[in-house]
Amino acid sequence: MSDANPSILSHVSIGTNQFEAACEFYAKVLATLGCQEIMRHPGAVAFGREYPEFWVQTPIDGQPATLGNGSHFGFVAPDKAAVHAFHQAALAAGARDEGQPGPRAEYGEPYYGCFVRDLDGHKIEAAYWDMALVQQLYGEPHNH
Repeated sequence: MSDANPSILSHVSIGTNQFEAACEFYAKVLATLGCQEIMRHPGAVAFGREYPEFWVQTPIDGQPATLGNGSHFGFVAPDKAAVHAFHQAALAAGARDEGQPGPRAEYGEPYYGCFVRDLDGHKIEAAYWDMALVQQLYGEPHNH
């Protein structure tokens, strides 16, 4: 399965202090992006489309989960409509708005996304990148 994963990351994990509520939240919100629960272990659940890329878990050290200042987690949206669906589902599931769906001039013309805070206060994002426009503006990716 790892050969089919186009990401450069194996996975990311976030800690939660409300495990069952966080699992329900992410199941609803990530479904808008075509993601589902891939696997579950005691105190940890992995979400993805086909690969366990995003884990929600109680901290392994037994201490309360805390937030990382300046960190956030961005999810790939297949189109602008999915960005809107993600934002709407997140707010309906108890998230706090951190940025309505739309373009962000500081991210460039190909970007369209939104930001929310999950139940534990983690900042999460859904982003659609118009890759045809990325290639038009910046050319094909190249190796150094």
